[in-house]
Amino acid sequence: MQASAVDKVANYNCTILDVAKVKIGDNCFMAPNVAIYTAGHPIYPDVRSAMWEYGKEVTFGDNVWIGGNTVICPGVHIGSNVIIGAGSVVTKDIPDWAVAAGNPCKVLRMITEDDKRRLFRDEEIDDEAWAEICQKLGW
Repeated sequence: MQASAVDKVANYNCTILDVAKVKIGDNCFMAPNVAIYTAGHPIYPDVRSAMWEYGKEVTFGDNVWIGGNTVICPGVHIGSNVIIGAGSVVTKDIPDWAVAAGNPCKVLRMITEDDKRRLFRDEEIDDEAWAEICQKLGW
């Protein structure tokens, strides 16, 4: 299936606790078991026991891919053209064009032109598939 310019895909068991806005850009993909939390509770135990809750907006730019079993915490802003590795816990903002992963999630490296033909790790897209991709993209 060819993706259109505004596809958003949330795979199985996606959880979005949206007591605040959740903004998801175009061409975003969320693998299974992604959790997006906008809700939080006060730090101090007595205040927390009063059942207070707050909400902080979460945003994704365009062309974001979130790996499976990832948790996005309240107030996080993920830039455009970002990959978040599976199993990450994202507690802080992630800039545009980054590959980030871990618990807590940290930027591992930036995406560059060298990644254009990269498929998986150091494996490249084969010539036949690359020609098809270039044709679909009008390159």
